[in-house]
Amino acid sequence: MRNNLFVRGVYILFITVLLYACAKDKGYYSPISQEAIYKGNLYSYLKSKPGIYDSLVKVIDRIGLQKKLEDSTVTLFALTNANFQLAIQNLNNTLSISDKPAQYLNSVKYEILDSLLCQYIIQGRIASDSLNSQDGKDVRGIRYGYPMHIGLNKQSSSGYINGGPTIVDFSDTRRSVFNRNWVTTETSSLNIQTDNAVVHVLNPDHVFGFNKFVSQIIYIPPPENLFIKFKGLGSASKETSGGPNAVEASKYVFDGNPETKFFLSSPGQFYLQWDFPVEVLANSYTLRSANDIQDRDPTDWTLQGLDGESGKWILLDSRQGEEFDERFQLRVFFFTNTKTYKAYRLNIARMHGGNDFQLADWTMNRNQ
Repeated sequence: MRNNLFVRGVYILFITVLLYACAKDKGYYSPISQEAIYKGNLYSYLKSKPGIYDSLVKVIDRIGLQKKLEDSTVTLFALTNANFQLAIQNLNNTLSISDKPAQYLNSVKYEILDSLLCQYIIQGRIASDSLNSQDGKDVRGIRYGYPMHIGLNKQSSSGYINGGPTIVDFSDTRRSVFNRNWVTTETSSLNIQTDNAVVHVLNPDHVFGFNKFVSQIIYIPPPENLFIKFKGLGSASKETSGGPNAVEASKYVFDGNPETKFFLSSPGQFYLQWDFPVEVLANSYTLRSANDIQDRDPTDWTLQGLDGESGKWILLDSRQGEEFDERFQLRVFFFTNTKTYKAYRLNIARMHGGNDFQLADWTMNRNQ
C-alpha cells in the first residue's frame, strides 16, 4: 500500500510539472530580445572585442573609416574573423590553381576592400523592430550608395510558425529589383547598441563580399571605383522594331541601368558604337547580360577603334565563344592599347544559341 501511494505521488508530481511547463511556454518558444549595450562609439566597441573583429578593424583602418564609425550614426552588419577567413581561403585556393602568389587583407587592393566593406555599413540606426514591414527596407551602403536590402525573418519553433528566434536577412541586390537575383545572408545576433550605432552580427558561414570578393580580385568584374568610365554618345547600326523610344530600344544599352536592355529580333551582323567628344585611351570594356533568355547573349564579337588620322577602324579585341553564366552578370574584357580613339565600335557577329540579340549594358573604360 505504501509503495502504491509513493508511485501515485510521483505520478501526480510529474503531471503537475508537465502542465506547469506547458502553461509557461504555451507550447512554443517566444524569444525575448536581449540587447547588449556598449557605452562608447562603434569603433571602440569593435576594438574592445579582440579575437572577434580583428580583421574587420584592420580593413576599417586600411580604408580610412575609423572617424566615420566614431562620430556618425550608422548600422553595421558586423563581419567576424571567420567571415574574412573564408574569403581569404577561397581567394588563395583560386590563385593557387594558376600558380599566383597568395594574398591577404594587407595586400588586397584598397579599392576592392573599400567598395565591398562599404556595403555592410548603412546610414542611420536600423534596429530589428523597425523592420516589421513585409517588404523590409531598401537601404544603401555608405560612400558609394550601393543598393542593399534588409528584411525581418522570424523562424518557426516547436511547430509554431514565427515562434522561433528572429533573424535579419541582409541582401546584396546586385542592382536588381528582382529578389531572385539577390544574394542573401543572415544574422546570428541582433541589436547591439553603441552610442552611435546598431550592430547586427552576421553568421560565421557568410563570406566577406558576398560572391564578389574573389571575382573582383581576378577582375571578373572589378569594383566600379577601380575604373575610369568614359561618357559619350551611344548609337547602333540597327534599331529595334518599335523605334528609338521603344521599351527595349538601343539607347538602353548605354544608360548604365541593368534593369533595361537593348533587344533585336534576328538582326544578323550589326554594331554598337560609342562616340566621345575628345579622343580617349581605353584598355577595357564591360558587357552586362540582360534579364532573360541566355540564347540571346552575344558570344562572338570584335572591338574596333576609329583612327582620327587615317579614318580607318583598327581592330583592338576579338572574342569567340564567350558566355554569361548568370542574368545581370557584369563581365570585364581587357585589351592592350596605348593609342587614343574618338570612337569605339562593338561588332556583334553571333549569339549564344539563336538569332535574337539582347544586352543590358556596354561601357568603355580605362582601368587604373
